[in-house]
Amino acid sequence: MQSKANSVEQYLNELPEDRKESLSIVREAIVKNLPTGYVEVMNWGMITYEVPLETFPDTYNGKPLMYVALASQKNHMSVYLMGCYMSPEIRKKFENAYKQSGKKFDAGKSCIRFKKEEDLPLELIGKTIGSMSVEQFIENYLLSRK
Repeated sequence: MQSKANSVEQYLNELPEDRKESLSIVREAIVKNLPTGYVEVMNWGMITYEVPLETFPDTYNGKPLMYVALASQKNHMSVYLMGCYMSPEIRKKFENAYKQSGKKFDAGKSCIRFKKEEDLPLELIGKTIGSMSVEQFIENYLLSRK
């Protein structure tokens, strides 16, 4: 489900109250841990945290590099961790820590699905988001494109 909302506030206000609350809590954890240089915007019909084109314009599709995203889907909500899933080492470390958290690991391609924020190990998600500067993310992106 892609939203046509123009702002994060509009996106959240269009959601049912329980989803709005859960996504707001996860959003707060993301923003609290997000390294300097990423920006929060609406893109691809979801809340995204990305590298502005002014910082890195040389992307494969001419669009900003998405680092993290947050979305309400039809049957669940998702947090997308592009930085984590670019690197097999970082991914493996994250997934092992996630499974050790005792929370159910329900993942798709680069995303973690959840029904409510209590389903997520928010501390681990925040730590993972906070672990990669914009410069490191761009470097990993460039390595992945080789």
